[in-house]
Amino acid sequence: MEPALVTPPELTGILDELRRLEPLFHTGHAAERIAAPTFWEVGASGRRYGRQYVLDVLRERAADPQPDDWHAEDFHVAPAGADHYLLTYTLHQPDRVTRRLTVWRRSGGQWQAIYHQGTIVI
Repeated sequence: MEPALVTPPELTGILDELRRLEPLFHTGHAAERIAAPTFWEVGASGRRYGRQYVLDVLRERAADPQPDDWHAEDFHVAPAGADHYLLTYTLHQPDRVTRRLTVWRRSGGQWQAIYHQGTIVI
């Protein structure tokens, strides 16, 4: 059995903020603002994608929205250095379940995603 991840109590406010931002990134809403200029990701396929490619895919997805059948749960946040945090969660999609990790940076009161990764569970 997997151990439960517990967000430290002092990070619950940050967890709440990032939990609200992450779905905006999935749907493409505010992605231009949220993705740092150096953003990149490793998809569930293992391929690397740069910021522009990801933004193009998100624009296509927003132009042809699918039914809202994605469900994210088990959010956890951990510190990863000065003003950097790791947000992990499980994403359920119609054809698969993935574990997700986004590295977020807070600068000047603004959040930016600098890295994202998905790993297929089933």
